[in-house]
Amino acid sequence: MKKDIHPKYRPVVFLDHGANFSFLTRSTVATNETIKWEDGKEYPVYRLDISSASHPFFTGKMKFLDTTGRVERFNKKFKGGYGAKKADAPAAEEKKAVEPKAAEPKKDKK
Repeated sequence: MKKDIHPKYRPVVFLDHGANFSFLTRSTVATNETIKWEDGKEYPVYRLDISSASHPFFTGKMKFLDTTGRVERFNKKFKGGYGAKKADAPAAEEKKAVEPKAAEPKKDKK
């Protein structure tokens, strides 16, 4: 294995500054900042915009979309009759039946 071609794998603190949440794990991420961790040692720190502590999926504070407006728009577009039969459609009896073609006699190949 060649030397000095692989990134340095080391302990790094990931800090979500919006939720004031941090965790220590191992990573190859490049960073210049350091922070003093709970064990008294200094570790490189990587600042996050969002983590499990601030993401709406994990916190349960999801933003619900205006589904009522979407349903109303759909009903307005299709006027509540989506899938209904049209009144002016011809009845099945009135449709002209397609007559099958008469079978042509087969020609013998000689």
